Amino acid sequence: MLTRFRRCLISAMMMVLSPAIYAAWELNMPQGVTEVSQSVYDLHMLILWICVGIGVIVFGVMFYSIIRHRKSRGVKAAQFHESLSLELLWTAIPTVILIAMAVPATTTLINMYDPSDADIDIKITGYQWKWQYEYMGENVSFFSNLTTSDRQIHNQDEKGSNYLLEVDNRLVIPTGKKIRFLLTSNDVIHAWWVPALAVKKDAIPGYINESWTQIESPGIYRGQCTELCGVDHGFMPIVVEVVSPQDYQVWLDAQRSAAQAQSAAAQQDWSYDQLMARGEQVYASQCSACHGANGEGLGSVFPALKDSPVATTGSVERHIDIILNGVSGTAMQAFMAQLSSVDVAAVTTYERNAWGNNTGDVITPQQIVDAKQ
Repeated sequence: MLTRFRRCLISAMMMVLSPAIYAAWELNMPQGVTEVSQSVYDLHMLILWICVGIGVIVFGVMFYSIIRHRKSRGVKAAQFHESLSLELLWTAIPTVILIAMAVPATTTLINMYDPSDADIDIKITGYQWKWQYEYMGENVSFFSNLTTSDRQIHNQDEKGSNYLLEVDNRLVIPTGKKIRFLLTSNDVIHAWWVPALAVKKDAIPGYINESWTQIESPGIYRGQCTELCGVDHGFMPIVVEVVSPQDYQVWLDAQRSAAQAQSAAAQQDWSYDQLMARGEQVYASQCSACHGANGEGLGSVFPALKDSPVATTGSVERHIDIILNGVSGTAMQAFMAQLSSVDVAAVTTYERNAWGNNTGDVITPQQIVDAKQ
């Protein structure tokens, strides 16, 4: 029994003393890269040192009184009652302290909640488990998905430095411009949080919340959803890429060109092999988190697609309808706004022919265009 206790004690000490435990050990909040984040940091430090000062004074007086006026020295306790001077003193001091904290705190909060006169408006919509970014008035909209592989998540591959913090499409914004964020949700409550920008705002279905940022230096800043929005809550990262105004304009033009190319792609003829290859990619990024990498599902909540009637003996039209419109009352969400017609055609073809389903069905993008109408 003693040997087992010693082993447990040694193991616990090794874990505590391991360098890996302290690799990201941070006691203070980050300073951030925006004026607001710096104000928040300064406010935090001001209140911290006020609290430290109060603690030093209070405990100093207390320990001094305990040592210098202890009973063993023959000191007798002073007797006083209803001392007006003392009551005024212990009322005035906290009032002054609270005012000293309230003035800078109020100034910072007013600034944080003032998204007026924005140069760019971006609508952010939370989905389980991804973000949609829509640049208002620019005809640019896209979804941002986690790109960390299942093999890393299940410890089959080595984890990278940005484990669970990398996406396929970053939110790109220019330097020196005030960006207003309009946040909402398509399903459950999410929260859009980027510490370096001092932006943390809930995305609530049916509501629009506002926040803003302005960054002066290019860089890449990462965050995550901070609401418990579902079983894969930790797989919903945010990546903000800040570029120069010139590079931002080039990026906008490229996004518009890509959208036009995507529309044109729906009019092209796609072979079975092309659809299967693209469908595998779409499935891996959009469907595997729920239905499993091999289509075997995850319990009763996320049913299997392998040997499923929906993907085998069921009609193609019904299969397409489920992907486009979801299934009410279940975790199956609608992908009509999330996937292009080509992607829906590809993933439907893939699901009906992967893992031994082998129906031979080939769904064309035109079928999806017709179904959306």
